Amino acid sequence: MATKQQEKSQQTMRELMASAIELFGTKGFASTSVAEITDHAGYAKGSFYRHWNSKDELFLQIVEQKFKEYRATRHDRVQKAADLREAMGIIWDFLETIVSDRNWSAIFLEFTIHAATNEPLRRLLNQSDYRLSDRVFADLVRDHVTSDFPPEKIGALNTALFEGFLIHRALGTETLSLAEVREAAIDLAVKNGTRRD
Repeated sequence: MATKQQEKSQQTMRELMASAIELFGTKGFASTSVAEITDHAGYAKGSFYRHWNSKDELFLQIVEQKFKEYRATRHDRVQKAADLREAMGIIWDFLETIVSDRNWSAIFLEFTIHAATNEPLRRLLNQSDYRLSDRVFADLVRDHVTSDFPPEKIGALNTALFEGFLIHRALGTETLSLAEVREAAIDLAVKNGTRRD
């Protein structure tokens, strides 16, 4: 059972994370400082550094927590899918939850670009705890793939389409809708992942 001190520490972490999410959403990741996060939550900077070494580390924990929540509901549904099309639809339902939160998708995109210039951070972000990696995607659809096409490539193609859509939307070019990207991604996965007799 957690002690009162441990409970207080967990509460502080939750409040700092909530403050960071709110500020990242309104100001952006790069424009938000640790001091602003702690001030907004009503804590001293030392409280932040008792839990994280950097703003990057805090953001990775936020991403990990969000993806764990999503994963809990998605995995069982994908396993029970009748075929690859249904499995892909379930995965795209999950991806749409990310897109529906405009602040979150914008912050995640900004952080991804930030991580691209920092090798250790880029390696961390590519781990399955922080994104729908090719390996995680492959594990989700593998049982539904009936062709010789590698499930990892299905994952990579879908991730490229999804992240490309996030960039497309961030730039304000509304040539493609999310529904069109979803349909194209699912059709591409089914075309490549289904054996043709």
